[in-house]
Amino acid sequence: MKPLIAGLRSLRLAASVAVLAASAFGHAQDTTLPSAAAAPLGADLPGLIEYARVNNPAFAVDRAEAAAARERVEPAGALPDPSFQVELMDFTNRMRGGPTTLVPGEVGETRYRVIQPLPAWGKRELAERAAGARADQAEAARDAAWANMAAEIKAAWLRYYAADREAGLNRDALALLQSLEEITLSRYRLGLLPQQAVLRAQREITSQRLALVGVEQRRRGTASALNALLGRAPGSALAAPQEPPPLPQAVALAQLVERTRATHPAIAAEARGIDAARFERDRTWRDRYPDFSVGLTNNRPRGGEGSWDVMFEVMIPLQQSARRAREREAALMVTAADQRRAAAEARLLGELGSAYAAFTSGHETLQLLRGTLTPQAEATRDATRAAFSTGRVDFDTVLEAERQLVDTRMALLQADVDTRLALAEIEKLAGEQP
Repeated sequence: MKPLIAGLRSLRLAASVAVLAASAFGHAQDTTLPSAAAAPLGADLPGLIEYARVNNPAFAVDRAEAAAARERVEPAGALPDPSFQVELMDFTNRMRGGPTTLVPGEVGETRYRVIQPLPAWGKRELAERAAGARADQAEAARDAAWANMAAEIKAAWLRYYAADREAGLNRDALALLQSLEEITLSRYRLGLLPQQAVLRAQREITSQRLALVGVEQRRRGTASALNALLGRAPGSALAAPQEPPPLPQAVALAQLVERTRATHPAIAAEARGIDAARFERDRTWRDRYPDFSVGLTNNRPRGGEGSWDVMFEVMIPLQQSARRAREREAALMVTAADQRRAAAEARLLGELGSAYAAFTSGHETLQLLRGTLTPQAEATRDATRAAFSTGRVDFDTVLEAERQLVDTRMALLQADVDTRLALAEIEKLAGEQP
């Protein structure tokens, strides 16, 4: 008896250990599962934008070009490279007698010369500042390109979201029609409905299936477009989109205008272009002053004593008509850069006004659809189905009520997507960097 009790206690102890181990394993799985499936690609916008920032080849081009422009700043202000000359005097050896040769030291005299060009004062500094302004312009252009790309990704994801939700609405509508078909068939068997009602229900189900096929095709197309912006193959898998964050209640147009003027990278790029044009104009004016060169020469006559020479060279600014033309060109380039900035600001503010109007209109439409029309359509559908179950209305009335509800939900989805597209455009134009 005692061995049996001891064996039972051992079994209970082993079972307790197994339960604790299973519990610990389950907790470990619970803690590791969210990290493994934290953010599948395609579920939300932040993950897509971060993926595109790293993997999109077009943005990689913009990054490389901006970095290349930054690397041009230091060389722009550096001294020109010196030159080295070897001069062979009397290489025919006619004066000293001997064969013709090109070997240094075996001619009449060999001269070794080093020459260092020296630009006039201020030219190197202005060239470096102009290159720095162009590098700033390239970086601002890179930021503008990224803002446009991020807005394209937002728009593509919203279309992907709309197609996914539209497919869900179509599947719900198909399920409703199939339930109506069952009710119609049961009432037809009882002789309460004509055969035309059954055929009408089946025809509507077929039409809904065809519409669902079109929506699924559009969903695949939007997924391919989104993958293209991410730098992925067209058939790459994307997770089902989650619900986007709620829309803001209102945005102030005056504040958006000020933010666009102050922070939009396209306007900043044109402003840096003005700086670069002004530095180039000032550098062109400095061309009125001559450049210099200094040189050091070592003379080595064959059979004689060596000597050293120092050379100083001045460039004569003689071509005044060409120089004045370059100065006028530089001044006109400043004017063009200034007007280019004004044109970019006017274009962006015009686009901002259009996007703001679309957002406010969409917001009002959403309020009407969500607060008034959708509840009315749902109430009409419920009342019609109740009346149909008691035989007070015909099948066409029920079908029309169902169609109105589906159309209202589709309109609500489209208005929500259009409003979010307008908001994405506003965020891009207001200089918001994702």
